[in-house]
Amino acid sequence: MSTTWEQMEGAALALVRAGPIKDRLADAFRNHLALVNTEELPEAIRSEFRACNEALTREHPLRGEDAVRATVRKMSNHEADEIACTVVRLFAALVRETTLQAAAAQVAAAAAAHVAATVAAQAAAVVNGAPAPAPARGKASVARVKGAKSVPQVISLYGAAESLS
Repeated sequence: MSTTWEQMEGAALALVRAGPIKDRLADAFRNHLALVNTEELPEAIRSEFRACNEALTREHPLRGEDAVRATVRKMSNHEADEIACTVVRLFAALVRETTLQAAAAQVAAAAAAHVAATVAAQAAAVVNGAPAPAPARGKASVARVKGAKSVPQVISLYGAAESLS
């Protein structure tokens, strides 16, 4: 069973292969996009994914064809290009969202580990009768998650979180 990420990747790869754009678009939908569960997508891209699906299944089929084939047959090459670009942008957005979620989870785990270590050190100091150490201050002591990051920034954050582990 393929994941949503793998299906979106498969659709993007189907679109960059050789052949007429309409055939590639129909193939991407039938073999990949139709298998994606919309609820498994990040909230930020669900509506655009639904719009893309509707754009590919809006026509009533003739005898012997499906809605995708009928829709693709009636659209212009320019419109097919636009929808193909949308599919690739959706895949990129999915990768970006997934990477941000993973980085945020890594940072949260690192912050939790830091807090646990600080609390343990303070508790040990109190038990031993020594004054509790002051909490660490500075950029390295506090993990923060700011707004959306670019892919290189996320990779850097991921590397920093790995080095804290």
